[in-house]
Amino acid sequence: MSEFYLFGLSSRRAEWLTQRQNVVAENVANADTPGFKAKEISAFTTVLDRTSLQMSGSSGAHLVASAGRDFGIDEQQQTPWDVTHSGNSVSLEQEMLKSGEIQRDYALDTSIAKAFHRMYLTALKG
Repeated sequence: MSEFYLFGLSSRRAEWLTQRQNVVAENVANADTPGFKAKEISAFTTVLDRTSLQMSGSSGAHLVASAGRDFGIDEQQQTPWDVTHSGNSVSLEQEMLKSGEIQRDYALDTSIAKAFHRMYLTALKG
């Protein structure tokens, strides 16, 4: 039986959502830090484009591609809602909206994975 990649993809997205929540939490924690620039994580589709399945070779002369877990955390490129006189670009309202979006995405992903798991078990039981 071959591996079912939906669960791997779901796990990978959960890792990405966790990292995104960490970035949002860091932004909120530094909301009063002078000169702090809000950070954002790369979109999940961008992360998937940069990573691939690990290749294996039958000979030591074969090249092996590296599969890293680089989520691409950068300073926020979009214009923040407001910039204070101290140069801080964190908008608490914007960060709370992101946090809610992350929570909804995580709930959706776990619901989809749970539904596929039930279908998979039903198919195995016959």
